[in-house]
Amino acid sequence: MEYITDLLGNRMLITAALGWAIAQVVKTIIDFALTGKISPERLVGSGGMPSCHSATVCALCVAAGYDHGLGSPAFAISAILAIIVMYDARGVRRETGNQAEVLNQMMDFFRLPENGEFGIQFDQEKLKVLIGHTPLQVLCGAILGIIVGLIFMNILPG
Repeated sequence: MEYITDLLGNRMLITAALGWAIAQVVKTIIDFALTGKISPERLVGSGGMPSCHSATVCALCVAAGYDHGLGSPAFAISAILAIIVMYDARGVRRETGNQAEVLNQMMDFFRLPENGEFGIQFDQEKLKVLIGHTPLQVLCGAILGIIVGLIFMNILPG
């Protein structure tokens, strides 16, 4: 039982989790405003505006700075983690999404047989395209995470 109390009392963990949750809700609202449809996948899915990855690690960074100081190993680790995660979300994962889009187009092309000559069928469903983030999505997620961190580190008991 002490483990649960320790987990629920961990301000760094709670703040980072709140950064993720708030960003996911904001992402769902933005998606609804743009499409007019509620997409439950947006509540847990990756990609889109704002970057939940950035919001999570930036909220964690702020929490580590508050709880342990800017010169602490906890802040240093969370700052390096934030840099890596945001770089990856904008770079590698974004490129993966771009490649998935091209592969989906190829799969669509080959699924349409012309005169019955070729109709290669793929067992694979369409690949997920919303995987990574644009630089603006990463920046907005980072700003949101910093704001969440500043607010909740002043609200949560510590």
